[in-house]
Amino acid sequence: MAAHLAADPQHQVVFITQRSEGELPGVRKIVYRPHRARSHVVHPYLRETETAVINAQSVARIALDLKRAGFIPDLMLGHNGWGEIWYLKEVFPQSPLLGYFEFFYRLTGADVGFDPSEPTAFDDGPRLRTKNLGNYLALDTVDVGLCPTHWQKSRYPTGYHGKLHVIHDGIDTSIVRPNPDAALPLAQTELTLSRADEVVTYVARNLEPYRGFPSFMRSLPAILAARPQAHIVIVGGDEVSYGKRLPPGQTYRQQLQAELGDAVDWRRVHFLGKVAYPTFLTILQLSRVHVYLTYPFVLSWSMLEAMAAGCLLVASNTAPVREAVRDGDNGWLVDFFSPSEIAERVIEGLKAGPEGGAAIRHNARQTVVERYDLSAVCLPAQLGLLDRLRRRD
Repeated sequence: MAAHLAADPQHQVVFITQRSEGELPGVRKIVYRPHRARSHVVHPYLRETETAVINAQSVARIALDLKRAGFIPDLMLGHNGWGEIWYLKEVFPQSPLLGYFEFFYRLTGADVGFDPSEPTAFDDGPRLRTKNLGNYLALDTVDVGLCPTHWQKSRYPTGYHGKLHVIHDGIDTSIVRPNPDAALPLAQTELTLSRADEVVTYVARNLEPYRGFPSFMRSLPAILAARPQAHIVIVGGDEVSYGKRLPPGQTYRQQLQAELGDAVDWRRVHFLGKVAYPTFLTILQLSRVHVYLTYPFVLSWSMLEAMAAGCLLVASNTAPVREAVRDGDNGWLVDFFSPSEIAERVIEGLKAGPEGGAAIRHNARQTVVERYDLSAVCLPAQLGLLDRLRRRD
């Protein structure tokens, strides 16, 4: 939206952020630093909230500077998660504010308690209830809210549903599309993988339980044994984006590699770390079978991008995934906790050959084109919402 609006010289777009890297043409970026660190003595339940309040104060100070310089926004937009939008209405009370809402924390029905090996404790209830302070503050502050999926909206209290609109961020299907000529040279090997090869792909920002990394890794012995020509391409870092962190120096990748040991032919498993976006697209385009697993949590863009690239998708049978994937029609759904079921479906897809599952691949792309395309569906809906907000319809 920022890039689209800034392309029109009639618009002035100001972007306030902590991120120094990256630029958008025509967008004035103001980088801020929090004026102090979080207190060491704050109650554990309130650590994230205090950090967000500090962010909100820093952004409000910049907003005051903009106001003194004569800049009064017609619209304000921002992500709720880090607190930055919380005090904007104190500076610009007449400017409509749209907030982006990704997740409302619950003790049941979502990520907490999903893994039976990690039962919930009494402390989880009060902790999560307090963790939602920022959600409630922003829901009361914004004029309109935006959620990327219906399932994510459903997590929020029903009393606020009238404020929340569901519009996905959007997938640029003109870029994310099938490419039969895709090829990927693998550094430190003499291999170049292409659509002619049996390539199984897995992508996550970081390799962690929330994105099903343990289940995927435990499926590899069966896949590699059944398909001696198969290669596994894994994209993702070794940090933790969501969920339980390991002791310093330990990673989930190390743990799984140690657990599986000689059961896996590691020469055919390629960990690429975090890759540039063009490389990511090439990986999806040459994939024979793409595996996407997630807790009941925020749905990854990468799953929809895989569908747009025409991948044969094996995905977890969890609520966020079921919003887009219909088993046997535009992908295959499997038990998140079943490495054997994951392996069975992947092996079936590999056996089918490069053109196997053609109907499923076609339907996967059509789903994204029809429901999540950036130019034809999502951006027009986003801009329409902004226009109604500006006119206060």
